[in-house]
Amino acid sequence: MKTSELTERKGVSQSCTNNSGSILLPNTTAKEQDVCATRTLREPTTNLQEGDAPEKNSLARDWVAYYNAVVGRPPRETLLTALNNFDAEEQELSSNNLPTRLAIDLGCGDGRDTVELLRRGWRVLGIDGEKEAIARLLQRPDLNTQLLETKLMRFEALQLPKAVDLINASFSLPFCPPPAFPGLWDKILAALHPGGRFCGQLIGDRDSWTMELPITYHTRQQVEELLQPFVVEMLEEEEHPGKTALGEEKHWHIFQIVARKL
Repeated sequence: MKTSELTERKGVSQSCTNNSGSILLPNTTAKEQDVCATRTLREPTTNLQEGDAPEKNSLARDWVAYYNAVVGRPPRETLLTALNNFDAEEQELSSNNLPTRLAIDLGCGDGRDTVELLRRGWRVLGIDGEKEAIARLLQRPDLNTQLLETKLMRFEALQLPKAVDLINASFSLPFCPPPAFPGLWDKILAALHPGGRFCGQLIGDRDSWTMELPITYHTRQQVEELLQPFVVEMLEEEEHPGKTALGEEKHWHIFQIVARKL
């Protein structure tokens, strides 16, 4: 089983690097421009196919360039949809004494989604596999650190608390090593309480990135099977040709997901 980012579609796999080792940054849509940020929880570069792995220092410079390129971008639509659904539920309860909700931002990057959660009064556990991502998150001037906890952790070693209200995984799950994905998805399910939500993206099997690296991708049927323990509130599939932010031609195939656990 496998996963990725944009709207609902069928599975695909690829990396955020091209043969020259540069980060591929989509620029066709705002959604596409997010994809490479999710490489923050990725396989070690030693597992890349021959010729694809950049030098360590080159990769670090590419990440700096990427983070610089995405500064100031708004939160993802999947997160906003999930938060609006929570808000609608709270209005129906008509209560001002609800406990502070807890969200986990998997592959939080430099915090474009994390900041929105904090702005709305959520407690947030931001998890990423890149030191640079966590450092940039903590340097943001718009950060409410009183409600934020961060952890540097990769998918293979991921540990999640229980009774979580929301798990946000914006373009991060496709970069879980395929053998580790079933266990990761089980951890996500176990962490969410009934009524909790998952939002994020999975990559479809017709995405051109599936031909580059062994990342996790899914067919439409596999995505629907993964979501059986949920009430699906958004499942949108997008597929079209486009370009990365660095101008590379690419075929996109992505599933956008918001789902509430039964």
